Amino acid sequence: MQSGGTWEGYERGSSGYKKILIALLCAGIATFAQLYSVQGVLPIMARTLGIDAAQASLAVSAATLGLTVAVIPWSLVSDRFGRRRTMVTAVIAATILGVAMSLMPSFELLVGMRFLEGMALGGIPSVAMAYLAEEVNPLHSAIAAGSYISGTTLGGLSGRIVAAPVADFFGWRAGTLVVAVYAGLAAVAFILLAPKQQGFTPQAVRVGGPEGLVERLRVNLKDPGLVSLYMQGFLLMGGFVAVYNFIGFHLGDEPFNVPQSIVSVLFLSYLSGTWSSAQAGRLAARFGRRAVLIMSSMIMLGGLLVMLIPWLPAMVAGLLVFTAGFFGAHSVANGWVPARATVGRAQASSLYTLFYYGGSSVFGHVAGLFLTSFGWNGAVAFIGALIAVAIALTVLFLRRPVTPGTVWSREG
Repeated sequence: MQSGGTWEGYERGSSGYKKILIALLCAGIATFAQLYSVQGVLPIMARTLGIDAAQASLAVSAATLGLTVAVIPWSLVSDRFGRRRTMVTAVIAATILGVAMSLMPSFELLVGMRFLEGMALGGIPSVAMAYLAEEVNPLHSAIAAGSYISGTTLGGLSGRIVAAPVADFFGWRAGTLVVAVYAGLAAVAFILLAPKQQGFTPQAVRVGGPEGLVERLRVNLKDPGLVSLYMQGFLLMGGFVAVYNFIGFHLGDEPFNVPQSIVSVLFLSYLSGTWSSAQAGRLAARFGRRAVLIMSSMIMLGGLLVMLIPWLPAMVAGLLVFTAGFFGAHSVANGWVPARATVGRAQASSLYTLFYYGGSSVFGHVAGLFLTSFGWNGAVAFIGALIAVAIALTVLFLRRPVTPGTVWSREG
């Protein structure tokens, strides 16, 4: 913890370490339950409002777009006022907006409110990794990052799996409202548990100059390795959200004809991501981040291809493998960013978050156009291409260094 007056971060197993992980677990639940609760009710929303699958997906894309445009401003706020205070403010605002969203009288207003809700939610994922990097000993940062990502999977799972069954009986508005209340309880737990920061040093908010925002962003965008990590988030998250956006539509059609309340059970596949994200952190500490990132992405692609088989057990198995692979890759890439960055860790993490949810906003909608034009096989082909490009970028730009001491040496 303290060494010669210098804060070295909580050691694994200490009380502070456990509190941070539990608090961020609650923050992940509060954030991602709200962000993706709408995804679990998209087919019901489409039928109720008389819109198609691609239009309905805008309810998800609007929130992720709002999150995308807000992550850099939130990182500046956290540099000035602290990571914990920023996350508390963000989670409270998001909970209030989540309740308001479920009461919107039209689809257009709902999309607008989802955009604002996404902006508020951006204060959590854009700051959480910087919070971990400053408060947890670097020796345990990969494992801690994997544990945090596990919490985000539980949030995403719970939001979907709670909203869909309620929506089947009482409508999609009731489903999303129940999730907003549930997320509010998780937000309260985060506020009570998150330890006061000891590794944070306030920074003046500057846009220009050698230490300003523009320079910090420029440095982090200059490293090809960091840009490749950002593209992992952009491409892989885009493909992941696309599958979860539209699998309900696919399974509701021939030859499956599965009711939405039953389709929602498939969101339990998220539990494979809860497991894989924690395992990926441990494997990365042992075998290196690059190897685990490539392996996880290939597992994701394999699961996607299995979902081409028009047989429900195969769909379920493919979704489990696909989800496990995605969260393994995301855990490694997300935790690698602040470890690799030398300047502006909060901005480096925020750039990853920006690309990550930018991919969700863009490809989560574009894949719907492939679905409506070419069917499920067309959407799978598009998503598979995204994953293949992500793997190629890892192979090309995240290689081990030939000469020690270069920026490429910051793999672990």
